[in-house]
Amino acid sequence: MTATAPEAVAALRVLVVDDEAPARARLRDLLGDVAGQQPNAIVGMAANGVEALRLLDAAAADVVLADIRMPVMDGVELARHLARLPAPPALVFVTAYDQYAVQAFELAAVDYLLKPVRAQRLAAALERVRARRAPPAADVLATLATRARRHFSVAECGRILLVPVAEVRYLRAELKYVTARTAAREYVLDESLVQIEQEFPRSFLRLHRNCLVALAAVAGVERAAERDGQKEAEPRWEVLLRDLPERLPVSRRQWPAVRQALGL
Repeated sequence: MTATAPEAVAALRVLVVDDEAPARARLRDLLGDVAGQQPNAIVGMAANGVEALRLLDAAAADVVLADIRMPVMDGVELARHLARLPAPPALVFVTAYDQYAVQAFELAAVDYLLKPVRAQRLAAALERVRARRAPPAADVLATLATRARRHFSVAECGRILLVPVAEVRYLRAELKYVTARTAAREYVLDESLVQIEQEFPRSFLRLHRNCLVALAAVAGVERAAERDGQKEAEPRWEVLLRDLPERLPVSRRQWPAVRQALGL
């Protein structure tokens, strides 16, 4: 009786993300070295998180090996955007951080490789990916972030659109979602105003319970028009925007804070 051959192990599709070309080349070579133990196929190599997300639009990945410190978009912000994908890949951080910083990854149960990466350590990380491909939770990633995000992420048609924070003029809460308005269009974010306000205290100002305005987008304030010819006991104010016609009302409760923030 002929023995049945063991089922072949599927190759993990790997995306390598590092801003340094020698580091990307080393990971490529190491992945080749461990392919006998952990079959893998490189689907792309990127220099930062923005490039990585663009590559993922064209080629799916099972695991992303991402450096932490990168320009444009670092590894932690990339991870937060990856978590919004319908089928997010597993993530392994690659870091040159000192041992104290690495303890944060261990406490958060986040997979990481310490530079210089060793072949056996990489093989072990890929083995863990096969056993557990779930990405880190959003709250865990938030605790690892060392700076505010540079982009909001929007899930549209199964892909992630990046909206630069600097381009958002205001954010408005509507039902369960938040709408981010840029000069070009509106985007729906699956986030809360409270979360955004806490993360970007120097960028956005609360006008009322359902609206934050970007401080950089404020052109001035004007008294709101009186309605039905009746003068109100207390004036109401509206914020004017630099390149949009909308006038954003300010609640009476928030007016003192708005006036102080704008130096009025």
